[in-house]
Amino acid sequence: MGSGTLLAISDLHVSYAENRAITDGLRPGSDDDWLLVAGDVGEIFDEVTATLKSLSERFAKVIWAPGNHELWSHAQDPVTLRGEHRYRALVEACRDMGVLTPEDEFAVWRGRGGPVTIAPLFLLYDYSFRAPGTRTKEESLAYAHETGVVCTDEILLHPDPYPSREAWCWARVAETERRLTACDPALPTVLVSHWPLVRQPTEILRYPEFAQWCGTDRTADWHVRFRAEVAVYGHLHIPRTTRYDGVRFEEVSLGYPREWGRRAGPPRLLRSVLDVAPATT
Repeated sequence: MGSGTLLAISDLHVSYAENRAITDGLRPGSDDDWLLVAGDVGEIFDEVTATLKSLSERFAKVIWAPGNHELWSHAQDPVTLRGEHRYRALVEACRDMGVLTPEDEFAVWRGRGGPVTIAPLFLLYDYSFRAPGTRTKEESLAYAHETGVVCTDEILLHPDPYPSREAWCWARVAETERRLTACDPALPTVLVSHWPLVRQPTEILRYPEFAQWCGTDRTADWHVRFRAEVAVYGHLHIPRTTRYDGVRFEEVSLGYPREWGRRAGPPRLLRSVLDVAPATT
């Protein structure tokens, strides 16, 4: 068994000065620690890559799975790439700095809690986590617009060259499922996705209609099928530990200053994901 700890965090949102200061202060506990970054580092292309580069200089290995914010096409961003082209450009930038992405060969962690296969996933969502009482995407979106709870993705996250975000999601699910199926069946996995693989974590959202931007029913059994030791995710900005079908799920987000600033105590930062923690509901 090797040394080191497998750590995770998500939703750094470094465009906020308070979050940037926290991110700049993140440090490993040892020279052998790896860091999983489960999306939403930032929104501006160069800001995202600079942050990942800085983290890669501190941790032995950084593994990144994108969130929705990295894929936004902001008017203020000099990088005007959209959709799949933006994602691929981020992947290439990560490769130049040695950061692993969902497009790279899955690494095997052999430190404390290993060996396990680390699988960063880019999956998106397909509106199948519909708003209460709705049966179709159209009804669910209409309900969200009526309540005023609409994700900014509807304006800034373009699916080019796919016809829709759900079509992009389905393509990502199919390709990712193929790769996970080909993994060594003798090893458990750590599944790292920005969006939760199951719907249950969204049940505590203050606005349940927001769940439609939070995942896809097509991954509902992946934590069991693909032998997950733990499933790491973010996006909800509700850091906690839960279990579904006996598998531990870790929501590891930092979130916005207005969120973590009003909680009792300091924000939860680097999470040791292979240390068994008590489940909370």
